[in-house]
Amino acid sequence: MERTPTGTPVGVDDPYDYADRCDHLTGDGHCRLAREYADRDPQFARERARENYECVAAEDGCEFTDCPHYSATTDGRECARCGLEEIRLAHDSTARPLLEEHHLSYGSSDGPEPTHEITVSLCRWCHAKVHNSFARIDDDASPDPEAIAARESRRSKEMDEFGFRSARDRLDE
Repeated sequence: MERTPTGTPVGVDDPYDYADRCDHLTGDGHCRLAREYADRDPQFARERARENYECVAAEDGCEFTDCPHYSATTDGRECARCGLEEIRLAHDSTARPLLEEHHLSYGSSDGPEPTHEITVSLCRWCHAKVHNSFARIDDDASPDPEAIAARESRRSKEMDEFGFRSARDRLDE
């Protein structure tokens, strides 16, 4: 199983099994990084410019993983392990999110820098289980009872915000 630089497990054998399309890929098959952020890697940007900014994966026999800037980060909507959905409270800046970004990709064998950034969303409870034990991302897991309670508490607060009270009722209080 892959491990973090501190030696804790990340919950997968191969991060690329959980990787999606590249974050830099535009809808028309071009590389946004090379086109809009050329200063990050000028040589890469020049190579892509010669190919009309086409994504590396568009070349014959290439895949996303062949690109040195491949990045597949999570959308953060539900836990990849247990399916718990995120509920954010817009007016509570102190509330800790239910979901956290979990890195599947850390270092490479030839250096400490990550080869590619690959992340998934995990609820706080699954995140702790993955890092503190042998729990895997692909386990058949249900949300932790504490996670369900936290989600339902947020849902109740959310429903209270949707409730309508007339001005007269508010003034009477």
